[in-house]
Amino acid sequence: MEGVFVSNFIEPIRARSNLPERVQVLDTTLRDGEQTPGVCFTLEEKIEIARKLDELGVDVIEAGFPVNSDEECNTVRTIKRERLKAKICGLARCVTKDIDACISSEVDRVHIFIATSDVHLKYKLRMDEDKALEQALAATDYVKAHGLECEFSCEDATRAPIERLLRFYSAVEEHGADVHNVPDTVGVMEPEAMFDLISRLKATLKKPVSMHCHNDFGLAVANTLAGVKAGASQVHVTVNGLGERAGNASLEQTVTALHAMYGVKTGIRLNLLKEASKVVERASMISLPPNFPIVGNNAFAHEAGIHVHGVLAKAESYEPFTPEMVGQKRRIVMGKHTGKHGVANFVKEKYNLTDEQIAAVVEKVRALAIHKKKIIEEDVNAVVNEVLGSVPDAERLVRLDEILVVTGNKITPTASVQLTHNNQRRVAAGIGTGPVDALAKAIQSALGEEIRLLNYKLEAISGGTDSLCTVEVTTEDKDGRTAMGLAVGGDIVMASVSAIMESLNRIYSKRMKCQQPP
Repeated sequence: MEGVFVSNFIEPIRARSNLPERVQVLDTTLRDGEQTPGVCFTLEEKIEIARKLDELGVDVIEAGFPVNSDEECNTVRTIKRERLKAKICGLARCVTKDIDACISSEVDRVHIFIATSDVHLKYKLRMDEDKALEQALAATDYVKAHGLECEFSCEDATRAPIERLLRFYSAVEEHGADVHNVPDTVGVMEPEAMFDLISRLKATLKKPVSMHCHNDFGLAVANTLAGVKAGASQVHVTVNGLGERAGNASLEQTVTALHAMYGVKTGIRLNLLKEASKVVERASMISLPPNFPIVGNNAFAHEAGIHVHGVLAKAESYEPFTPEMVGQKRRIVMGKHTGKHGVANFVKEKYNLTDEQIAAVVEKVRALAIHKKKIIEEDVNAVVNEVLGSVPDAERLVRLDEILVVTGNKITPTASVQLTHNNQRRVAAGIGTGPVDALAKAIQSALGEEIRLLNYKLEAISGGTDSLCTVEVTTEDKDGRTAMGLAVGGDIVMASVSAIMESLNRIYSKRMKCQQPP
């Protein structure tokens, strides 16, 4: 498959699986996703998410639980009236008033459910199996009598006996249920067991089987894929894996794996996955961890030198599929692990650097990465500008060896410096209106000549308390020679003194050139 580089060990597994040609995607971000603790979408946000899901190519949108409130019922109805291509589904217990609320909200499909595990029947519903089945059949009949699609779920199915599941699903199928959904309500399954369960259901049932997996053991996507391998032709997912407790199967991971690993078609436009993820991230106010698969900011970010070199030479070396396939972009991240190839690739389109300059940028970036763990493009640009404008080592006549700065609310800012000038060690101190001014005066004293600070400019490169800063200074000697110095760093004082030293070396370099005979 073009642009996909997955394991060759998958092919024999795929060959002996009962994979459907196409899988329907039911997204429940607006229902189960909103049950994430702390998440509450506004009507406007729900409409925006529904539109984005429709653009993405979702087949069914579970828009809410209409019986919850008049507001919820109205929201589902409003989404239905958006005239989206996706079918709109509402959730309902096997209770007439719940189904009536779904009917009132004008949905295409009613998703009814009733508990089937021993613990749910005994302690939650307080009814026996026969009574639960009676309610399930009555609810199925009621939905079908109103001309709507009926999806039926045995709640907590993965902790119910297989005989009970077959009894319920077979009975509702006879009464007209259109889809059999198998919820792993508390995420207690593992892939082999899920494959076996769905295989046994598929051997008996004629209507499509669906999966609804929770992530309590981190296996929601794996269990969903196992169910599809056994023949399930619909999956319940949420954007960004939102959902109660540990969440649900992630839409992004599930559909990308179906496409890339198993060649199973969905209607999803994979290149819109990142965009949809950002919409839900913003509305839910739950930030994705950077290492979240498929759509996380680090999903296609490379820092380590060996990895960067490999991915630049051949992307599939360290990427299982192209970032563009899922709406992402590859990022070469600068840090202490970054090698020469990563820096060279990062700057080659903007700058023409020598090998010596690239080495200097690499050294500076690695040093800065210790202070600031994430080096962004603007940081690297500032470093490159610093290196391009710096005096070559061989021409540097002034070198700073040590500095000490003392300041406070009741202390006059004081600085002492030790530097080397013309191979002579010099030590001096100075006081000023601030730490930078004190340093400038100490350096002037050590050099034994008048050096004026004409201009001082400080800019933060990016936000945050660990932001790097750029310091630009202009100095002038007694003869009127001026020079600019630029430095980048995480410490304002250290960056300032580096910029001052850079400007002084440029002045001394000019002096030397003027003294040379023509």
